[in-house]
Amino acid sequence: MTPTEAAILGTYFFVLVILAIYGWHRYYLVYLYMKHKDEQPVAPGVLDPLPVVTIQLPIFNEMYVADRLIQSVSRLDYPRDRLEIQVLDDSTDETQHIAALAVQRLHSQGFAITYHHRANRIGYKAGALEAGLRIATGEFIAIFDADFIPPREFLARTIPYFANRKVGMVQARWGHINQDYSLLTKIQAILLDGHFVLEHGGRNRSGRFFNFNGTAGVWRRTAIDSAGGWQHDTLTEDLDLSYRAQMLGWQFVFLPDLLSPAEIPVEMNAFKSQQHRWAKGSIQTCRKLLPQLLRADLPLPVKVEAFFHLTANFNYLLMSVLSVLMFPSMVIRYNMGWYEMLLIDVPLFCAATLSVSNFYVVCQREIYKDWVARLKYLPFLMSIGIGLAVNNTRAVLEAIFDRPSEFTRTPKYGIERDSDEWVTKRYRQSVLVQPLIELSLGLYFTMTVFYALANQIYGTLPFLILFQIGFLYTGLLSVVQQFAGDGVVLKTQVAGGE
Repeated sequence: MTPTEAAILGTYFFVLVILAIYGWHRYYLVYLYMKHKDEQPVAPGVLDPLPVVTIQLPIFNEMYVADRLIQSVSRLDYPRDRLEIQVLDDSTDETQHIAALAVQRLHSQGFAITYHHRANRIGYKAGALEAGLRIATGEFIAIFDADFIPPREFLARTIPYFANRKVGMVQARWGHINQDYSLLTKIQAILLDGHFVLEHGGRNRSGRFFNFNGTAGVWRRTAIDSAGGWQHDTLTEDLDLSYRAQMLGWQFVFLPDLLSPAEIPVEMNAFKSQQHRWAKGSIQTCRKLLPQLLRADLPLPVKVEAFFHLTANFNYLLMSVLSVLMFPSMVIRYNMGWYEMLLIDVPLFCAATLSVSNFYVVCQREIYKDWVARLKYLPFLMSIGIGLAVNNTRAVLEAIFDRPSEFTRTPKYGIERDSDEWVTKRYRQSVLVQPLIELSLGLYFTMTVFYALANQIYGTLPFLILFQIGFLYTGLLSVVQQFAGDGVVLKTQVAGGE
């Protein structure tokens, strides 16, 4: 074996081992959830009199959903004299006029609602929230992004938990108003369900840290202030503040049965942009807070879980390395007759991939009666997760090398029904080079599949096909949606889908 071949195989198996460890961590999250499944959060009492709540609505160029958001907030079941609404608008387009008119309409109906427009986007969303907080009168701060439609009972269900003076934040679970719009939205809904139900549920009920998700939650104002306020040195100001607050001893509560519906991105490039921001921001937060957290006087299980949480997106970098090395490592072993090495990497692949299947099967079983019918989406979910490797690797590298970038909002188009269209609407995102890289990797794995078939290396085929479909789907859909706007392609469903 040459030094180059040894280096390729060594790197290949090292990456597989790390990915397998994070795969086994998913099993641990499921274990934590199941162990504490019956430990539902209970409000300790009622707050009397009801406190003043400030609702902050940060928006930027949201012409299709701004009015819907503002109108939905007006329907909250909470006394008007205890409610303050702030529309924090950084928009540069017609959204300004739409939002201002909606504010005027509610103000004329007796709501304490104000419109705030900044001439700049200093600090982006974190900057807007901080600016609004300086003039807010509420003891508690509820936050909703533009794509959300909070339920009427949102405040009535969340505020009672603050009777416990140690509670600093209460987070609701995200719902999905357009999850059946396409295969892409269905996959995103399953991904989000897993994040909220199992990750948040397991972490919160077992005493580990979990994070505010930037929207559909309520903060105690003193928790925000004591933790240093909103800071904009990361793209995930919500994750950053969450960890700073919990390290100070503030307790968080997750309410899995309180759903706040939201619109899922229907465009692949918008979905990638959202994932890029979340991945980059999480690594920025990891660099900023993980050393401090590991030195803090916290229980070891809390530190270990925080480590896995904050470092999880490094896996995309490893996934990209693995993608490049899979074919040469297969050729090297085949030429040397080392078929027995399949007994090593196939189990490692299973640890990394079957844990994903188990994770989302458990999640869907917990929240949907028709969970069996949803299992057909799991192969596509794993493929799309792999297909995001190029996009999120770029995000991780930008965070590692401290490359600055602006807070890129995720376009919303007011999609609520299957018949709603978005192709002719504004805010469509354009990305040229990255989809070509993804398509190239898809073709690369197509070649690898044919090589495995020709040489009867059948054990690796299921994994190779996941990589092949993932890169081809993410790359091709990005190109098609960017240039073709073909409604048939955009709304392709799995055969037999709902």
